[in-house]
Formats: sequence, C-alpha cells, structure tokens
Amino acid sequence: MTSRPPQHYSPAPDLLKDRVILVTGAGDGIGRAAAIAFAAHGATVILLGKTVARLEATYDAIEKAGNPQPAIYPLDLRGATLADYQSLRETIEHEFGRLDGLLHNAGILGQRKAIEDTSENDWRDVLQVNVTSNFLMTKALLPLLKQSEDARIVFTSSGVGRKGRAYWGAYAVSKFATEGLMQVLADELGSISTVRTNCINPGPTNTHMRRSAYPGEIPTTNPEPVQIMSAYLYLMGPDSTGVNGESFDAQWR
Repeated sequence: MTSRPPQHYSPAPDLLKDRVILVTGAGDGIGRAAAIAFAAHGATVILLGKTVARLEATYDAIEKAGNPQPAIYPLDLRGATLADYQSLRETIEHEFGRLDGLLHNAGILGQRKAIEDTSENDWRDVLQVNVTSNFLMTKALLPLLKQSEDARIVFTSSGVGRKGRAYWGAYAVSKFATEGLMQVLADELGSISTVRTNCINPGPTNTHMRRSAYPGEIPTTNPEPVQIMSAYLYLMGPDSTGVNGESFDAQWR
C-alpha cells in the first residue's frame, strides 16, 4: 500500500532547526532542491555527490539565502567501498557529532532495454549505485543515526519499483530492491531506536533522468523538483514521527 503526506501540508519555517542531514545526489535535480529546502527550514546539510562544481553551486545557493552553512563531501557511488563510507562516518562524527537524517536520492537510469539485451556491465552499475551504495552507506552511518533523538532515513523509490514494466530492466529491479531494503530496516529499527525509515516516489518530475527516460515528453508538463518538496520535508521532519516502513508518493495527481 502506498501513502501520501498530508495533501496541504505546510512545514513550519524552523521544522529542521539544528538537524544534520546528508543528501546524496545533491548537485542537481531533486537532490539539489531537497538540500536547499532542508537548509531553508533550519538544517545543516551535507552535500554528497560526484561532481564538485554542481555541489558548489548548491552550496552557494544555500549560503546566498542566508541559511546554515552546508558542507560538501565528494564521492562517486559507482566505485565507493565500505571503507569509503566508514571514512564518511568518521568525518561526520568529527565535524558534527551525529546525523539526524539521510536522504538516499542519487541514482542512475541505466539502459532502457529488454532484460535479454541488457549488458552485464550496465546491470552491475545500476545495482551498485541504486542499491548496494544505499546498503553500504546506511550500514556505515547507522551508529550516528542511532545517536539522534529523532532520526530519518528516506530512500528513493519509483512506480516501476512497485509494478514491473517492460524495458525498465535493472532500474526497475533496483527500485524493487530499494523498497525491500527499506522495509527490512524499518522492521529492524522501529522498536529498538528512534530511526524511522521510509521510501518516497517522486513521480513524474522535470529532471534530467526523467527527460532521458521519456525523450518525447514535454518536460514542462511535469512539476519542477522544488514543487514536490513538501513531501520530503514531511518525511524528514518531526511531523512524521511514528511513520515507519511506508512507501510514499510525493505527488497527489
């Protein structure tokens, strides 16, 4: 069963005050919009991604708005190992002492081909970035998240991760796996910690990935990333206390 945040949810200006939140894929699209929105509501945001120039642009936007100073952590999820994520944990612990939120937003589309025609390398890359990196990063960062009084982990799902569709190949499989990882973690952590774990499906949004997946679609028929941020704020903040193990749609349409 899918869920939705309150339809007319209006987050308080200080919703995320004093929280430390890590956003992956923070240099572009939904990740950039989420990082800026979290900072605008009081959070100190750690911007993680592989392209430093894009992360710096997000950093500058947050600084220009007068919001809490963010931090940049460059990392390419395609080649990252558990040791890399453990180094990330050590850096966050040294600089901030804890972690209150983790948004797994980064992902790759891969080949839009039949399973029969999907290359082994593409399959491996998509599963590595979309699933294995989420597992390894979460595993490494859980000790910090458990130190928070009210922690959140939000995974990024998709409609094709709930019902498989032809030619979505490794991407669809990776999103089914993401839903499963979220459910297992939610069940494991729900009764023994303050960590709450959920999925969010952004829906059709005007991003580079969406334009690549649907090249014949008019991009402006879909909302901009900033227009779906209320759902992300809801799941990352205290208003969703008690919500655990659910899969949300960011859009009501």
